[in-house]
Amino acid sequence: MKNLLLATALVAAPIAAQADAEAYVLDASHSQILFSYDHLGYSTTWGMFSGFEGEIAFDIDDPAASTVEVSFPVRSMLTGWEERFAHFMSGDFFDAAETEMVTFVSTRIEVTGDTTAVITGDLTLNGVTKSVALDTVLNQTGTHPMAQKPWAGFNATTTLLRSDFNVGAFAPFVSDEVQVQISIEAMKADAEES
Repeated sequence: MKNLLLATALVAAPIAAQADAEAYVLDASHSQILFSYDHLGYSTTWGMFSGFEGEIAFDIDDPAASTVEVSFPVRSMLTGWEERFAHFMSGDFFDAAETEMVTFVSTRIEVTGDTTAVITGDLTLNGVTKSVALDTVLNQTGTHPMAQKPWAGFNATTTLLRSDFNVGAFAPFVSDEVQVQISIEAMKADAEES
């Protein structure tokens, strides 16, 4: 149960340490957020956010008090095509400044099975904040064979509506629904990091 609840902490950025919480830091090299949407019925188009760092606070004695906070720049989006990236950052969509951030702040963690949980939180995107539920699956916990320290890995999914965040241009021809897939690894923080 402890391992499951630890793994429900999804993606993370620095958060205030809690007295009973254990700090885990994100493995930025193995943590990604993928998004996809239908393009005019002809194809599925993909994008990604990757390389972000952060921390998960997990309260072993009171898992419901655990918290997750995620933050990364909108302009760190990877689309695979420079012109698409430029269009997404334009006034048609984000009109994103260099410092504009995407954030997720957890508000509740509900364990739903031996290796599953739902993390609910406030997602702020394009200046709009909405509650979002992330269906989470524990992949594995244990000692990392190379780093020789406690490690956790998990996946999560959700569906967002672009129009909820005022980036719904060209819907419904370009789908309003965006599928989000998250895969995260996190390691127990060293004393000086927590």
